[in-house]
Parts: sequence; C-alpha cells; structure tokens
Amino acid sequence: MPLRYVAVCGASEATPSQLESAREVGKLLARSGAVVINGGFGGVMGAASEGAASEGGTVVGILPDTDRRGANPHLTVSLPTGMGQARNALIVTAAESVIAIGSGWGTLSEIALARKLGRSVVALDSWDVGGLDVVDSPAEAVRRALGA
Repeated sequence: MPLRYVAVCGASEATPSQLESAREVGKLLARSGAVVINGGFGGVMGAASEGAASEGGTVVGILPDTDRRGANPHLTVSLPTGMGQARNALIVTAAESVIAIGSGWGTLSEIALARKLGRSVVALDSWDVGGLDVVDSPAEAVRRALGA
C-alpha cells in the first residue's frame, strides 16, 4: 500500500478539546499507515505528533528556525528550514491533504496555501472558510483526508 502524507495544522495555543482531537487524529493516521507532517512544535502539532508516535507512526516536523531547539519530542524526523512562517508552504506542499484543527493565524495561512495548491482541507473545530470539508470528529477527519 503506498504511503499517504497528511499535514495536521493547528494552533500552538489550542483548547483542551482541540488537543484531544489532534491526538486522536495522529493515532488514527498512524494506524492507517499515513505519514504525519506538521510544524514540529507544540499545541495541535505536538498533540498530533504524540498521537501518531504512540501508535508507531512516522511524524515529520518542518521547523521554522535554523536549528531543532524547541521541536516536540515525538518527531521521527525534524527538518529545520530557516524560513520562519514561510515554512507553512513546505508543510502543505509535502502533504497530499490537510487536516486543520483550531483557528490560529498560521493555521489560516496553511489552509489558504493548501487550497491554492489544490489540496483538500478537512476542518475540525477550525476556521469557517468556504471550500473546506467541515467535519465533527477525528475519525471523520481522517477518513476524508485519506479519501476513504
């Protein structure tokens, strides 16, 4: 089965329910064999990384700085870029689909870049923007992101 690459984007300042959703999304993606891609730090990124790692999944963190300091400990691969927030373009370009959780400004930029690239974006407790596939559960988010 070919690998699927799914970006999980979301706020670093997330609510407890968003963190729990991200953790579950990470677990479900790992169980399906998908590679999880994110920004490599905390909040939604850290929770999704933790969930995927707990299931033995592969997690790639695309970091904004020139070093790995501050990266979450659940990453399989951490890639410093030195690009700051512009690294959001790398995150969504590397993914085949995106799951957005939460409503941070960085998340909105990732949503916009992903849609501009023609990537599907599944929104779970996220921005209310046209063109998104809005869902109510982590399981449905993963199912849609994987095209099932």
